[in-house]
Amino acid sequence: MTPVFSKPHRTDRYMEKKTIALGVTGSIAAYKAAEICSRLTKAGCDVHVIMTASATELIAPRTFLTLSRNPVVTDLWEAPEWKPEHIELAERADILLVAPATANFIAKHARGIADDALTTYALAHDGPVLVAPAMNPRMWRHPATRENAEILAGRGVEFVGPAIGDVACGESGAGRMEEPETIVERVLAALGAER
Repeated sequence: MTPVFSKPHRTDRYMEKKTIALGVTGSIAAYKAAEICSRLTKAGCDVHVIMTASATELIAPRTFLTLSRNPVVTDLWEAPEWKPEHIELAERADILLVAPATANFIAKHARGIADDALTTYALAHDGPVLVAPAMNPRMWRHPATRENAEILAGRGVEFVGPAIGDVACGESGAGRMEEPETIVERVLAALGAER
């Protein structure tokens, strides 16, 4: 009798790759987004990075291209295909993570302003949204920032942090971006993924 060899059984968690839109804004913590991208990719996620112009001043798009193995969106007007990139990605992304999220991004998203690739994408995305604030503690405490964060929380946006600690400008307090490991754990938990 000839033995029958079957293909290895694959569970659903391997068959269904989760797609993550990772927004990177112009905080000095932008360099930590590279570790977030790397960890999510290693966890089996399909990561697509959208950077603000300010973020590209702090970390090169090529870093994210290499880590995610996907094109990086830096400009609303330079879509690589005929279909607008922000709409195409919004149709398939399971979650939007903005890490780091500046006070500027939080304000724009709270007020529905869409004047760059990331804020335009954020309005087109209708799935879960996680935001990891990163800014000077005085900026985080400012009434306008607090109001904008409350507006977003009221719409179901989840905040990861900010953490309390020293920030790049030398001050200390709430405003430091949560550690990449913590942020990735929250993303995977939100997606219902096994770790």
